[in-house]
Amino acid sequence: MQFTCSLCGLVHEGLADLVFDAPYYFHTVPKDERHRRCVLTPDFCSIDDEDFFIRGCLDVPIIGQPATFSWGAWCSVSRANYGKYREIFHDPHQSEVGPFFGWFSVRLPAYPDTLGLKVMAHLRDERIRPWFEIEEADHPLPVDCRRGISIDRLQAIYEANLHPP
Repeated sequence: MQFTCSLCGLVHEGLADLVFDAPYYFHTVPKDERHRRCVLTPDFCSIDDEDFFIRGCLDVPIIGQPATFSWGAWCSVSRANYGKYREIFHDPHQSEVGPFFGWFSVRLPAYPDTLGLKVMAHLRDERIRPWFEIEEADHPLPVDCRRGISIDRLQAIYEANLHPP
């Protein structure tokens, strides 16, 4: 994929996934308190040993293309499911566990607020990050996940993420 950005005028190439390094709520904790209140790894996050998050992938088909676009996102899970996932994290057969219910825990630019959308986290084998299934709703995100997006819509998503307000 190649497009000329309508915001900066540069040509961007490739189909890149967009990822979030932490759940939204991690960034609501004051920076000087994070070291004692939060535990953040590339795959897990806990805040105050009360709120628990796992990292996964939300795939969106691209209409007319064999490839998909993915968001590297986070969802909250219960303490029990967080503990269960941590226990089996190195097991190559993770798909035998779950799925886990959670709440989508990132705000995706180019969409109305996505925090709190219902999600099921499906574990995958060979330590591939879980895939997130957003519950069907009238919100544009689950609609896009179900129907797919056009190349023009993908360009708008990239632009919103490359050049946030």
